[in-house]
Amino acid sequence: MFVQRLRGLINLHVVITMLAALLLMAAYAETLPYLPLSQLNKGLNLLPYYLCVAVAMVLSRSSVQELAPKFHELGWAQAAWLATRQTAYVIIFVSGFMFAFKDRELSRVFMSSYLILCWLMLVVINLKLPNLLSGLFFAHSRKVPTLFVGTLEGLEKLRSWLSSKESLGLHAAGFLSLEGTPIHGTQPPFLGELPDLGQRIEDTGAAQVIMLEIPRTQMEGRYVIEACQNKGARLLIHSNLAEQLRHPLITITEEGHQFYTLQEEPLEDPFNRILKRVFDILFSLPVVLFLLPPLFIWVWIMQRLQAPGPVMFVQPRTGHGQQPFQMFKFRSMYVAARDAKAEAVQASKGDARIYPFGKLLRKTSLDEFPQFLNVLLGNMSIVGPRPHVLAHDKLFAQQMNAYRTRFFAKPGITGLAQCNGFRGEITEPALLQKRIEFDLEYIANWSIWMDIQICFKTARQIVFPPKTAY
Repeated sequence: MFVQRLRGLINLHVVITMLAALLLMAAYAETLPYLPLSQLNKGLNLLPYYLCVAVAMVLSRSSVQELAPKFHELGWAQAAWLATRQTAYVIIFVSGFMFAFKDRELSRVFMSSYLILCWLMLVVINLKLPNLLSGLFFAHSRKVPTLFVGTLEGLEKLRSWLSSKESLGLHAAGFLSLEGTPIHGTQPPFLGELPDLGQRIEDTGAAQVIMLEIPRTQMEGRYVIEACQNKGARLLIHSNLAEQLRHPLITITEEGHQFYTLQEEPLEDPFNRILKRVFDILFSLPVVLFLLPPLFIWVWIMQRLQAPGPVMFVQPRTGHGQQPFQMFKFRSMYVAARDAKAEAVQASKGDARIYPFGKLLRKTSLDEFPQFLNVLLGNMSIVGPRPHVLAHDKLFAQQMNAYRTRFFAKPGITGLAQCNGFRGEITEPALLQKRIEFDLEYIANWSIWMDIQICFKTARQIVFPPKTAY
């Protein structure tokens, strides 16, 4: 029920903001002749621009939807962020129309000043309108008296959720315990135990019952369902399966069948994979064509002076789907006989194996630039979990259960863990744990915007290397 209420608020918000943006443009166009600005041509048809604004505001619903859990309690920062996204949609559509039809008659001063006014108006609307709508539709007569059935522990775990739904009309009328003993001083008040449910629905006029956990037995579940149906109350059952398994779960529905999975995987979407691949190629191709050749020559000269040997260091790593591939790096250590055991030893601060110029390469991450070739070949991405030496993969998988989940995505030149300072030598299990957490967060929440942000943070670290870069 609350999902539908929130969805309705969002739809109303989108419609009202669209109408407000259109009315602002119309009013501003009428007012402009009285202002000391460039005037509109009298014969100019603004109808296409009204259409552009309307379409842009409707499509900006996705940005509103992103804030859905906190939509009815936005702060200034979130309201401004949303207004920026909405105004950006307007800019894209209006600019696209002007470019496509080569419209030179529309005053740029008019449109620029309109966009500024529109942004300011949207900030205020985003801040105030959700509360006004929720108060208008869900206050007083539209409140939903709700009974909670379960354990006190389950009630406490939903406490923040309950408070966030009060503005959508939820009214906590009472709590019935499954623990078999009276509980006093609770909020909502203790009203009895499970056998009292039917009578308490009548006494409180409850329109909704929330079961705080999955019924422990079939009989218990049937009793709750029948009591709610007989008394005309809605029933919501909160799944505590994630708590039982001690792992977060994602609910998915496939052709009417409900499943639980351990994480979202946006990169299983073919469109997202294409988008990421296009980004990888557009980013890496200029690097390979224009930056890598002079960098190669510079590294070759410095190696001839300090540590003669092959310019590149090629080593097998594990990629997407646990498939092996050959990863390229500029050699940053003195040449030595190939020894898998020695190569598995992590580089440490002051490592004698690293020649002087190699220290600069590693500190600034310039030794990783040949991996842009791996990106073009398709076995790596610009952003993703960093690949480790094969021996480390085996060791880390033994130490951390979720380690091999990293292979759900292509390995990257940089990653969410690295741009947050977790790079270089792994000296304790806690550091490995944090890297895995960041890698899994990246896989579950990937977006092209996240890739762009990580690239900017990584570029900053090249200029200002962290202490762990050695």
